[in-house]
Order: sequence, then C-alpha cells, then structure tokens
Amino acid sequence: MKSENQKLRNYISLVSAEIELKQRITEIKQNFVNLSDSEYIVEPILDRITKINSEKIFLEKELNLS
Repeated sequence: MKSENQKLRNYISLVSAEIELKQRITEIKQNFVNLSDSEYIVEPILDRITKINSEKIFLEKELNLS
C-alpha cells in the first residue's frame, strides 16, 4: 500500500509538472515575436513533456488508472 501511495504521489507530481510546462510554453510563445526564437526555447520543454507523458503512462498502467 505504501508503494502504491508513493506511485500515486509521483503521478500527481507528473500531472502538475506537465500543466506548468504547458503554461510556460504558452507564455514563451506570447512573449516572442520571432517564432524561431521561441521554438528554440520551447523544444527542450516539449522534450520534457514527452518524457513526463511516458512516465505517466507507465504509472497509469501500474495503478490501473487507464
């Protein structure tokens, strides 16, 4: 049970991080006039979101959330 609670806390943290990163991307795109500049900054954030999604899928399966 303790392990499952930890996994659930990790899942919640991942969801929260994903939301924050998506908000950051929106802010960056609003603040940059030049699209190529914003894409340069946004690319690593999108990579992190992809990793977060992979981790979330793994935890969803382990916790039977999907």
